[in-house]
Amino acid sequence: MKMKTSQVLLECLLEQGVDTVFGYPGGTILNVYDEFELHGYKDKLRHILTAHEQGASHAADGYARATGKVGVCFATSGPGATNLTTGIATAYYDSSPVVFITCNVSENLIGKDSFQEVDITGISMPITKCNYLVKDPDSLADVLREAFAIARSGRPGPVLVDIAKNVTATEVDYTPLPLAEHPNHGRLGAMLRRASHDLKAPEPDSGDIQTLLDMIEAARKPLVLVGGGVIRSKNAVPEFRKFIEQLGAPVASTIMGGGACPGNHPLFTGMIGMHGSHASNYAVDQCDLLIAIGCRFSDRVATDPATFARNARIVHIDIDRAEIDKNVATHHHIIGDARRVLELLNASLPRHDYPQWREWVFSHPEVPLKKDDVLHPHEILETIQDVTDGDAVIVTDVGQHQMWCAQYYHFSRPGQLITSGGFGTMGFGLGAAMGASIGSPGKVVVHCTGDGCFRMNCHELCTVEHYGIPVITVIFNNRTLGMVRQWQNLIYDKRFSQTDLDRGPDFVALANAYGIEGGRAATQQEFEAVFRKAAASGRPWVIECAIDKDAMVHPMVSAGTPVTDFILD
Repeated sequence: MKMKTSQVLLECLLEQGVDTVFGYPGGTILNVYDEFELHGYKDKLRHILTAHEQGASHAADGYARATGKVGVCFATSGPGATNLTTGIATAYYDSSPVVFITCNVSENLIGKDSFQEVDITGISMPITKCNYLVKDPDSLADVLREAFAIARSGRPGPVLVDIAKNVTATEVDYTPLPLAEHPNHGRLGAMLRRASHDLKAPEPDSGDIQTLLDMIEAARKPLVLVGGGVIRSKNAVPEFRKFIEQLGAPVASTIMGGGACPGNHPLFTGMIGMHGSHASNYAVDQCDLLIAIGCRFSDRVATDPATFARNARIVHIDIDRAEIDKNVATHHHIIGDARRVLELLNASLPRHDYPQWREWVFSHPEVPLKKDDVLHPHEILETIQDVTDGDAVIVTDVGQHQMWCAQYYHFSRPGQLITSGGFGTMGFGLGAAMGASIGSPGKVVVHCTGDGCFRMNCHELCTVEHYGIPVITVIFNNRTLGMVRQWQNLIYDKRFSQTDLDRGPDFVALANAYGIEGGRAATQQEFEAVFRKAAASGRPWVIECAIDKDAMVHPMVSAGTPVTDFILD
């Protein structure tokens, strides 16, 4: 059938099962936005208009992480497109599947420094799995179909499709194509086959599986390290939990692996690395076999690669061959999807038990938690845990509050912790919380943030209010850039350069200005009262929590030093 390409674009989204789009219109993408009104797509696709394109990018990312589906984001050319780049990079570093759709100036204006022209495909090339500049109207449908296939397959990640404005005004032949038929469709099928190395995880080598089973049999002090790859892999968590129950070894986690092993599980040692628990850091230092699944050994985990797991034979399981031996040299590796590798291991793994090893690992005491008349960070997280029965979705920004969330909230399922782990994006939280809440109707979504981070994205409160998105924002307000101040305190001889945030706004008054209820808390009792009210309301809230300016994340290991060299204990 004959159809405008702008309408084809929206039809292709429906083919993919898309129900929500986050975006911000502008001149070059107006033909697409016009279709929402012209042909009634506003009744088929929910569009969330954000306050800023970066907010839309984070919202699409948060939606993808909460649902496991591909998020979708729209933006116009020039600054509209460049405003997406932080969100694209955030999704790329954390392997989150989002398709970003932008429209550029018309083809005859490209390369002429035209108004709001930018080479967004060139800019985004290092931070996307793949990107496209569409100049051929007949190719648009198949490009969009391939973009979604690449975003969701293999190691997930963002894909950008930039479309020349004149293309969106062209009429083409469009034939609906059910998603299941895409691999068999002529030109698209050929595209997918050519990209099969990227789209389909390799089948794990049976010899590699047996080698790991033999290594487990010989080990006396094994440790499992779980990363975000287990969270991203579809249905991998049940296989992972079966694996650790059979193995009976201690389990540590990166921040991105939060929820793979329940936080209250008797085998769970907590987070590892710079702010890792004593149990996790000492365990990785003394284990004789480290089985790392779906993690990339970043500098926040392997703070000193030369000494990391120095007594162990290291086994790395990952879907992406490029991650093998990139940061830490390994003794053995298995390439494949985490679910499939674990499935094959579980088929042959006998039950093991290491009682003396576990006893030693858990014998290392953690930092005692304060209980007095002052509101402490752990009390905020413990209260959220209790009031929501541990079922809340926690979305964080970046900094001290992020680490406290990872330490003190017991995550029990994939998608329950949504955070910028790889790129460390301040300003990620509120947009991501909006997307997570829309993707998780009925769940309590708590946006945990610091006063510094919140200032970077608080304009999205207008989006939260307008659409009635029931996000509860909890601000850990210490009136400073807390994590930076902590480094200044411990490493820079208390030279607190440019970290004091001794300025407005009044966060509760700001919330009220947007039509959102707000409250304050300076004690655990006050916080519990206001949080219960917020959680029961089913409406957006902002809660400002006054915490000590010098509250620190314990423990802490300095960058570039062994994970057992704690400078804050």
